[in-house]
Order: sequence, then C-alpha cells, then structure tokens
Amino acid sequence: MTRAEKAVLIMDTLERLYPEIPVPLDHTDPYTLLVAVLLSAQCTDVRVNQVTPHLFAEAATPEEMVQMSVEDIKAIIRPCGLSPAKSKAIHRLSEMLLENYNGQVPADLMALETLPGVGHKTASVVMSQAFGEPMFPVDTHIHRLAYRWKLSTGKNVTKTEKDLKATFHRERWNDLHLQIIWYGRDYCPARGHNPYDCELCSRLGRATMFKEYDRMMARRLGG
Repeated sequence: MTRAEKAVLIMDTLERLYPEIPVPLDHTDPYTLLVAVLLSAQCTDVRVNQVTPHLFAEAATPEEMVQMSVEDIKAIIRPCGLSPAKSKAIHRLSEMLLENYNGQVPADLMALETLPGVGHKTASVVMSQAFGEPMFPVDTHIHRLAYRWKLSTGKNVTKTEKDLKATFHRERWNDLHLQIIWYGRDYCPARGHNPYDCELCSRLGRATMFKEYDRMMARRLGG
C-alpha cells in the first residue's frame, strides 16, 4: 500500500468513526485553552479537566491570574504534576500577555512560543483549536501511531510532524490531529494492543507488529 493509499484509508476511517470531533481539554477562550494545554504536559486530559474548573473559578483571565500568587496557583494545579514550574509559567505568561498583547493571546505561532512554558506543540494546539490555523501538533498518541502505521520513522516529534504534514492535505490537519488522538485512546493503545482487532492496524500494520503480538500471546499461554 502506498503512502497516498494509506492516507486515504486513514482519513476515511477516522471520518467515519469521528464525524463530530470533541476537543479533549475544556476551555472557553484562547487564554483558558492556553493554560489548559500547558497543564496537560505529562498529565492526562481527564485530570486537567478536573483541575481547571477550580483554577478558572479563581482566575479565568490574565488580569485575574496575575492577582494570584504563584503559591496559590501551585496549590490548585498540584494534581497535574510539575506544579512548581507550571505555576511560575502560568503567572509569568499572564504578565507577558498584559505587558505585550493587551491581555490577549496572540494568534501567532512564534509569539506564542516566546511565552514561558509554551513549546511548539502547545503553541500549535492553541493556533489550531483557538484560531483555526492549519497545524499538526504531535502528542504521544500521534507520534506512536505515525510510527506504527509507517507514516514516519518515529525518531522524534519534529520529524513526525514534518512527515504527517507531507502525507495529508493541509485542510485536514486540524481534524486529523484530534481524530488520531481519539483513535489512539479508543482503539490503538500503547500497551495491550491487539493489531488483529484494530481496524487500521489490521490493514496498515507491519508484519513485525503481528509477529510480536503472536510471540507475546504465545509466552502468556506458555507456548
């Protein structure tokens, strides 16, 4: 199967499975999305969605956030992990938004990447989901599925993003970013994955994937 044929199969399958695409992180505007995505680093979206209602009840704008102390922010976001660094970043980026952008989140990738705690993936998610700009943010689900489906070498997320952008049409990037995440969570997990039962892997998978699974099951059965 060629890369172009794989792309069509993936897009058709994901469109059928996820015609309506929910956004994993709860938010109300670009600022609350930015904070939520920052909090999601090395943390599940479920946990972030449990924490942000409390945080945003206290401060849902840069103006309100800078009135809080870093310690107060840290106490609220502690369940998300890395709270010392994340609380400092949230406080400082809120100050910078007020100082440089009149309290608004800039709709500019490079400007976002200058904010504390905001890397390329976080900035790309905000550009995609808050401003509708075509982006292909690569999280752990997308990175491993791109490798599993032989769309990329899996060497690093930068290479994976480049390969995926070259594989799929630009107008599909934003939807595919979310659809692949949901597919990875629902059907194609990192552990305990059965390629025979996975609709896409069963049609796209490498022979080695099935051999590895067969060997694993044989060991479990004592074969």
